[in-house]
Amino acid sequence: MSKPGAIRPEIRYILYFAVFWAVLIGVVTYLFDRVDARNNNPNQQMVSHVRGGATEIELKANRQGHYLVDGTINNHSVTFILDTGATTVSISESVAQKAGLTRGRPGVAQTAAGKVKVWSTIIPELRLGDMRFTNVPGTISPAMDPDMVLLGMSVLSQLNFTQQSGVLTLSRETQ
Repeated sequence: MSKPGAIRPEIRYILYFAVFWAVLIGVVTYLFDRVDARNNNPNQQMVSHVRGGATEIELKANRQGHYLVDGTINNHSVTFILDTGATTVSISESVAQKAGLTRGRPGVAQTAAGKVKVWSTIIPELRLGDMRFTNVPGTISPAMDPDMVLLGMSVLSQLNFTQQSGVLTLSRETQ
């Protein structure tokens, strides 16, 4: 006879088996998620270097050939997608609210997906590593994905950039 409240050995074995597989699946999912995030943005640990009077950032292209870089808007962490086709820094409404940006004049922007309604804004501070930009013209676009920020020419025109062997080097004269 077994003790009252005791779990039979076969049920204990099934419970251990289920817990083992649940933990294993959780760990594997976590690891694959980290690898996928690193493949999507290989520049998560971006570092600035000062060389010859200029601050430089080296970026690797992701699997799709896009350049992503982590930075901040008003001390709010964001991931920028470099977009030389964007006139200004284009920010989703969700990121704009989190970064404390305010809507300015309404307008219409022509995108690859067609015309969309946008609002102008001024970004008080934008940072890429040790590079700091102030009073950057931007647009707030409610049609964008919630976490999306396009780093457009209102910042990129202040940088020199070269591309070689899948590495994009951004540089800016030290001020």
